[in-house]
Amino acid sequence: MHVHLIGVAGTGMSALGALLAEAGHRVSGSDTAFDPPVGPYLEALGIECLPGWNRANLDRNPDLVVVGNVCRRDNPEAQEAMTRGLRTVSMPTVLAEEVLSTRKPLVVAGTHGKTTTSTLLAYLLRETGFDAGFFLGGIPLCFERSSRLGAEGAPFVIEGDEYDSAFFEKTPKFWSYRAASAILTSIEYDHVDIFPDPVSYTGAFRRFVEGIPKDGWLFAWAGDPLVREVASAARCTVRFYALDEDDCGDAQPMWLGVRARGGAIDLFGGGSFCGRARLPLMGRHNARNTVAALAIASEAAGAPLDKLMGALPGFRGPKRRQELVGITRGVEVYDDFAHHPTAVLETLTGFRERATGRLIAVFEPRSATASRRLHQDAYAPAFAPADVCILAPVGRGEIPAEERLDTQAIAKAIEAHGGQAKACRSTDEAIAEAVSEARAGDTVVVMSNGRFDDAPDRILLALMQR
Repeated sequence: MHVHLIGVAGTGMSALGALLAEAGHRVSGSDTAFDPPVGPYLEALGIECLPGWNRANLDRNPDLVVVGNVCRRDNPEAQEAMTRGLRTVSMPTVLAEEVLSTRKPLVVAGTHGKTTTSTLLAYLLRETGFDAGFFLGGIPLCFERSSRLGAEGAPFVIEGDEYDSAFFEKTPKFWSYRAASAILTSIEYDHVDIFPDPVSYTGAFRRFVEGIPKDGWLFAWAGDPLVREVASAARCTVRFYALDEDDCGDAQPMWLGVRARGGAIDLFGGGSFCGRARLPLMGRHNARNTVAALAIASEAAGAPLDKLMGALPGFRGPKRRQELVGITRGVEVYDDFAHHPTAVLETLTGFRERATGRLIAVFEPRSATASRRLHQDAYAPAFAPADVCILAPVGRGEIPAEERLDTQAIAKAIEAHGGQAKACRSTDEAIAEAVSEARAGDTVVVMSNGRFDDAPDRILLALMQR
């Protein structure tokens, strides 16, 4: 089958192209650019890369045209495909039909922690002998690529994105993923450009959970009231997980983690001690992610728990999740994807637990939610673990001034509570401020869900040249 992907250079679409090529299909794809590493990566897989949007790219009448969700209705290739009557579908539809239909989908869903948890779960299953497939929303450091077919009938780990599927299919991606079992890490209103209110956002997760079959499993974080509420709608077996420090309401966690000294965790299942393991990543949120991955791999996939725990120390997380960019002149510089206030707080709390010097947070609000005032009051307390907070301007110029996040107000709120903060007028100023502040022993954490003009690398380079 010849499959053509419109928007093939995106993270998800390039991973899909790799799966289709691995399955033996002829794959072509178009996009506005094929910069390294994605261009050479796709070409090495035998995928024909066609620069630009061109109606002629469809002259060979592919059997299937896949439209990525970055592709708009006025895209000439999408219009041409529909005019010619070519079968045109979304990325989740192809995944469901060509991959998930013959495998056992383990879906990791939730507002926070999806990429890290799904990457960890895939790693654990493959390390314990499963030919598990996976489809990840980030670039894993523990694998050479972000997707693998795995064996038919085997577990297939997939990141359950709640964002919409395509311009003609305005439904959450994870509704199409046919979850045999799932993890639900958290529910906190996000993606304001897709979901008009918190009720519609929570409703997307409720329908996802209701779709898990009766013989499946749901592993849900007991510390989130919304997760507990949504989990009550499940038809399948529900297993709650948590840390001993979480407020779990009336829920009784079947899987419980107790953090110990030296970056270790004691795991309890059903009230019994299962053993102590070294946590591969720092922070409470990643300790919870680890408990969830161990639980679903053990119960839903049937992997030996002792081998799962023994494999943990070798895990390397996805890029841009607590990723060490480099160390120079005694300063550690990290790159992280955190952008929602809750993610910012958890990320900085994790770094605060291990930092010996000052913790310097450099933040760019760029996502559709972070760029707006929806969480205006939540950001100042989110930066509390940091000694210094440097705020770059909002990364989306199209946001109206009356809706735009007020970084000056956040800086003033931080200073009112005794912190040190500065709202900068440009990315260049934010980078210069971070370089000026940093000294030997400090940790610099750069946070954005976008490229942030390569701020982590520029800070590291400037420190080296100072």
